[in-house]
Amino acid sequence: MDIGYVGLGGMGHAMASNLIEKGHTLRVWNRSPDKAADLVAKGATRVDHPGQAVASDGIVFTMVADDAALEQVVGGPDGIAARLGPGGIHVSMSTVSPETTQRLAALHAERGAAFIAAPVFGRPVAAASAMLFILCAGDDAARARVLPLLATMGQRVFELGTDPVSASIVKLGGNFMIMGVIEAMAEAATLCEKYGVPRTAMMDVMTQSIFATPLYVNYGKLIAQHDYANPGFKLSLGLKDAKLVLGAASNARVPMPLASMMHDRFLSALAKDRGELDWTAAALHVSEEAGLRSPLSRP
Repeated sequence: MDIGYVGLGGMGHAMASNLIEKGHTLRVWNRSPDKAADLVAKGATRVDHPGQAVASDGIVFTMVADDAALEQVVGGPDGIAARLGPGGIHVSMSTVSPETTQRLAALHAERGAAFIAAPVFGRPVAAASAMLFILCAGDDAARARVLPLLATMGQRVFELGTDPVSASIVKLGGNFMIMGVIEAMAEAATLCEKYGVPRTAMMDVMTQSIFATPLYVNYGKLIAQHDYANPGFKLSLGLKDAKLVLGAASNARVPMPLASMMHDRFLSALAKDRGELDWTAAALHVSEEAGLRSPLSRP
C-alpha cells in the first residue's frame, strides 16, 4: 500500500521501518528531518509537511509525543486533516486524552474520513521486532482496512469496537497499571536492600517465579540496577500520562489516589532534572526516602 507515516521517534521510526520491510511504499515526515534518512535509503519518500504524507483517500499513521503535537500535525493548512478526504483513514498510535481522540474523530468525520485510535504497549525494542501489543478502535470498515498493516507492527491487535475513545482510555488504564508496578517493585527492592539483600537478588527471585512476565522482568532489571540512562520511555512522558489519567478520572468522577501519588513522583523527578531518564527512575525517590544513596541522588 501507499502509506503516510508522521512521527519518527524511537517508536514511530521502528514501526515505519517494519512497514517498508513488508513491501509498503511510505511517505514520511518528522519534525527533525534527519531521522528519516535511513528510511529514505530503504525507499521511503521524505516530505516537508505532515499533509504531504497523505493521499486524499489513503492511510496515514501518526506516532507523536503528546496531544499538542498530534493536534499540530493534524490541523492547519499543511496538516493531515486538510488533505485527507472521503475514504481516507488517520491511524493515531499516540497515547493521548479521550477528549483529543473524540475531537479529532469528529474533525475527520466532517470531511468524510475515518479516525482509528491504535495506541500501543511496548518499548522501542518491541517496536523494532514487531512485538508490540496494539489496541484498535474506530469505524468497522476503516478498521478492517488497517488491521493487516497493524499486524505487521505487533504480535497482537486487540479490537475494541467502533468508538476510538475506547482504545485511548484502555491505553491510559494500562499505563496507569505500569506506574503502579514501577512503584511496587521500587518499594519491595528498597525494603530488601535495607535488610541487606541485594536488589538484584530479590528481583531475580521474583521475575523467575511469581512475576515471570516481560513487564516485571524488563522493568525489574532496570529498577534493581538503577539503570535509567537509556530511556525506552522518558520520565517526562510518564508525567504527561499521569496527567492524562487524572484528567480522565476527574471527568468520570473516579478517585485514583495511586495515580495522584505517581503524578507527584514524576513531578518531583522532573524537579531534580531527571525528565530525560527512563520513567522507571521514579524508583530513585523511593530509595532516597528510605535514606539510601542512589547512584543519581544529589548530596
